[in-house]
Amino acid sequence: MASRGQGSLCIVLHGHLPWVVNHGWWPHGEFWLHEAAAETYLPLWRVVTACVAEGIRAPLTLGLTPVLLEQLRSDAFVRGFPRWLEERETRARADQAEFVGREELHLAWLATRWEEHFRALRLDFERLNRDLPRAFATLAQAGHIELLSSNATHGFMPLILHDRNARAQVRAGMATSERVLGFRPRGVWLPECAYRPAGPWTPPVVHGDSRWRAGVETLFAQEGAEFFVVDAHLFASARSEGVLGPAGFTKVGWDQVLWDRTRGWRSVLEPHGVSTDGGPARLSALARHPEVSEQVWSKEVGYPGDPRYLEFHKKHGNDGLRYWRVTGPSVELGAKSVYYPGDVSAALATQARHFTAVVRSILQRYQAESGRTGMVVAPFDAELFGHWWFEGPQFLKEVFKELANDPDVVPRTASEALATHPADKVVTMTEGSWGAGGDFRVWLNPELEWMWAAEYRAEDRFVGLWHTLPWRTDPAVADALKLAGRELLLLQASDWPFVIQTKGAVDYGYRRFCEHLARFDRVCTVAESRARGEADSELGRHAMADVQLHDGCFADLDLAWWDGP
Repeated sequence: MASRGQGSLCIVLHGHLPWVVNHGWWPHGEFWLHEAAAETYLPLWRVVTACVAEGIRAPLTLGLTPVLLEQLRSDAFVRGFPRWLEERETRARADQAEFVGREELHLAWLATRWEEHFRALRLDFERLNRDLPRAFATLAQAGHIELLSSNATHGFMPLILHDRNARAQVRAGMATSERVLGFRPRGVWLPECAYRPAGPWTPPVVHGDSRWRAGVETLFAQEGAEFFVVDAHLFASARSEGVLGPAGFTKVGWDQVLWDRTRGWRSVLEPHGVSTDGGPARLSALARHPEVSEQVWSKEVGYPGDPRYLEFHKKHGNDGLRYWRVTGPSVELGAKSVYYPGDVSAALATQARHFTAVVRSILQRYQAESGRTGMVVAPFDAELFGHWWFEGPQFLKEVFKELANDPDVVPRTASEALATHPADKVVTMTEGSWGAGGDFRVWLNPELEWMWAAEYRAEDRFVGLWHTLPWRTDPAVADALKLAGRELLLLQASDWPFVIQTKGAVDYGYRRFCEHLARFDRVCTVAESRARGEADSELGRHAMADVQLHDGCFADLDLAWWDGP
């Protein structure tokens, strides 16, 4: 692919929800899944489809975590989502009648608008045969977008105890993406953008012995991944390892990154090969561009805070619909003004022009200073677009419209940008994440150490059973150990410590972690008793049925995923 213009823009969206099917409804549970589908995933599909119909490229790079794919394909979602949308329509009609009775006619019109909105979503879902993953896969296979994989359940890679458990997260994730989408994605999203290099490591709890572990890049490269995204500070501290040219890999000194100004070392506008063994890289890292990302994320200058946009937090009743606008940054919920959709188009157009101008300026400046073509990577949580920021999907469309004939900035998927601008240098990176402080404090701190102690003991128990039980020759033992593996994967989700630490859903996070831990222990006990030739007790039968009832994901789980060093 020949390079043109000043450079590329890669908008990368990370779509993820922990496993919530059969685990509560509202405010924490399956309601989250239906809300995300209605407010983010269907609107994103609509935007790309509309752009394609209008001859506009909208090359999003969209991560759909394996556990999210499993939920979007689950019977509970496929059957329940249309009913949920119908309930939203009913709620809108009730709101409309209430507002008419109070002679609040603008609010009544907004309620009618909501009713039409949810009806249109329901019809779209039916047209897609209730299969959102297939809808996105079809767009990807046609070259309109790119899809990413990830760990199976968003397991936090740097803190997983045993390499074989980290490897299982990767293998389960890649295999699930391939099974659901029909192809194996080339790129992956590191959960929480959390990276760990290879090297010696001492577990923070339970075990005090230093041990060697593989780097994240090795675990993903072994399963066919070619790139991932990291936060900018991991490039800022990177060490040079080598350069890539027509003759292949050439080793360089660690200090070349400090004096060589010709190759774009440490620039977030350049892809970097990643290696922690001093040799050639097996995949590339793309870094988030802070200045571009803050145009959306920043509380001070972020577009979603525009007074004209729909207010997220104020709703009409519990889990109700929204009728008010942001109004202002310091305006209390009770003082919010009514939403006027007609005001939104001008805001979106202005902000899309500003966003593309920022990207263009950065790329032009980089080319003028370095003589090199840059790649702006703008990663965001997918749910920012549509869920938190109702107008977000339309903003993306406006951006792609702005860039349709731009001679300087070419929107590309991550793979397209890498084909245009492959990594020509290899670095070693330190550990880090995109969480607060750029490290792991959100997921590991004194308040959360008990979770990792419990998780590490679960890892130890599973690895011990994997090695000692006759699961290769006894199908009954294998069945129980597979359910234990499923619960271990779910236990490792980064979401549970995150919602506890951030106070977003403290009780739910505690409950979910402890429930998966209890189910894990119970089915491990069943596997052990079966290995002894004992018949299942009544409690054992209930334990097995309980896992199948609540956690019907990864039905094709393969215990060979835990094989390896």
